[in-house]
Amino acid sequence: MSVSFVRIDDRMIHGQTVTRWAKEMPCDGIIAINDAASTNPVLKQAYISAAESQGKKGFVWTLDHFKDVQEKVLASSRRYFLITKNPLDMKKILVDMDFVPDDVKTIVVGPGNDRPGAIKLGNNQSFTPEEGEAFEAISKAGYTVKFQLLPDVEIGTWDKYKNKLGF
Repeated sequence: MSVSFVRIDDRMIHGQTVTRWAKEMPCDGIIAINDAASTNPVLKQAYISAAESQGKKGFVWTLDHFKDVQEKVLASSRRYFLITKNPLDMKKILVDMDFVPDDVKTIVVGPGNDRPGAIKLGNNQSFTPEEGEAFEAISKAGYTVKFQLLPDVEIGTWDKYKNKLGF
């Protein structure tokens, strides 16, 4: 198994990811996909250090780099979390690139910041209609989109909230 967990989290790699989630869903490393973070040396090192602080391998890649190495990820004997900062990037990976993360069929959505145009779905979970389009495309590709900040804090699936974002 190479991808054991798939998450959308605007904080990407942080304490809760490498402690709480990694205990619930064991992994050897975390792959964060975000063009801006991967090209910012300070941010990239902060994310890698967060993973390494818990004994995990950390990677921060652009979408293009992930596209180039996705087969190597799938062929790996290690278990990785795959995380994007936003639903748009996850849609590019799962729908546009047609990446199939092994047997993972649930995409877990963590925090989404309150910002102009975002609609609040739950505590620390606000998303724009454009991000709703990404959730809808991911859902139509056969994945369950579940809004869940922590392993024991779930507010529901995309089907419960899609009407709030116009679907």
